[in-house]
Amino acid sequence: MTALEHRIALVVDDSAAMRRQLGMALSRLSIRADEAPDGAEAWRKLQGGARYDLVVTDLNMPRLDGLKLVSLIRSGGAHQRTPILMITTESAAEDRRRAESLGVTGYLVKPVQGAQVVAAVRELLRL
Repeated sequence: MTALEHRIALVVDDSAAMRRQLGMALSRLSIRADEAPDGAEAWRKLQGGARYDLVVTDLNMPRLDGLKLVSLIRSGGAHQRTPILMITTESAAEDRRRAESLGVTGYLVKPVQGAQVVAAVRELLRL
């Protein structure tokens, strides 16, 4: 990646405060955050031709939840192999297994600290 290329993540969460927190954590890795308040808006952005290096999504959201969003992303298209980090309040092993079976590549349970997000993103993007 050259100095002129920048990484961008799509941050999907119905909480504006959480989207800001995640955006600040990503900025520590020089990753710009594009935001969506729910899975439906995220899917619209993903279908709109933008290129994302990472998707960070909540599980529980209105209109289209994170699991359905992951399923849509993994069904084909330009972002089929894009790493997906799910950050959710759902801590049960069953929820994690379901998310991973749909194609989530990283899973963190809220509340999360910026350092946890940075570490997970480094691992997913091999930074």
